[in-house]
Amino acid sequence: MARVKPYRIDVHHHVVPPSYLAEIAARRIGSAGHWTPELSIEDMDTSGIAKSVLSLIQPGVWFGDADQARRLAREANDYGAGVARDYPGRFGLFATISLPDAEGSLKEIEYGLDVLKADGIGLMTSYGTRYLGDPLFAPVWEELNRRKAVVYTHPLAPECCKNPITEVSAAAIEYATDTTRTIASLLFSGTAARYPGIRWIFSHGGGTMPFLLSRFTHEEKIIKNREEVLPKGVVFELKRFHYDTAQANHAGALAALTRLIPIAQILLGSDFPFRSGTDVVKGLNAYGFKARDLRAIERGNAMRLMPAPKA
Repeated sequence: MARVKPYRIDVHHHVVPPSYLAEIAARRIGSAGHWTPELSIEDMDTSGIAKSVLSLIQPGVWFGDADQARRLAREANDYGAGVARDYPGRFGLFATISLPDAEGSLKEIEYGLDVLKADGIGLMTSYGTRYLGDPLFAPVWEELNRRKAVVYTHPLAPECCKNPITEVSAAAIEYATDTTRTIASLLFSGTAARYPGIRWIFSHGGGTMPFLLSRFTHEEKIIKNREEVLPKGVVFELKRFHYDTAQANHAGALAALTRLIPIAQILLGSDFPFRSGTDVVKGLNAYGFKARDLRAIERGNAMRLMPAPKA
């Protein structure tokens, strides 16, 4: 791909703090990728990406120990903010929190958003067997709703089924499925409707959600407390969410996503260092978007969602 003046904004771009990787290496499933800030910049320049919003790689910081999780989150957030300072204008940050630890999460939200000036909060799709609609997380949602925060989510190999088909990696099936599970959890627990100020971003084009839409809408019809948990309906809430294009930059995924979700809610995501910016740019260009729609996905929608970080 010929180099162009960078203008795109990537909302799915990982940071791999060396100290974090050293501590959790045994807990990861799959490769951690080879990452340095310089490699990110090289890939961004090649693919015309002006700015990438950094998020911690899976599995995040929660392993059942609140003190460890608080420490790992602070170290990761300080590291990511340091990368952004070292390369002015090239990086933003989704600050990591230890979600099952409400007190620690609230402190880290304050630090991440008010002190580090992060662009939003970065979460995993599940924590042990708890998905994001779990009532345990309500104090955190109340604060993020008050702040009208951007909340980026990334999947992982879930506790329920780490990798039941051993011939392929967990990432091949379980990651996209875990995104779908947490979307369902937010919808059918009433969390999405209860906290409308939170601006959610889901990875990988929403996982398998677009393909399961008729099952979701059928479920909506048969639940007893529909007026309480989904007063405006499943489709209304799904259209309010945002979705990135990481590994969903091919015709099948884009066709399903764009039949359901407005262009205004779709954001460019690369999944670097696990995929390159070139991959996603090629896929988006090949799909045949109108020029104004492509520009919105590549830049305009992110600028509207996160207006503070200019790029």
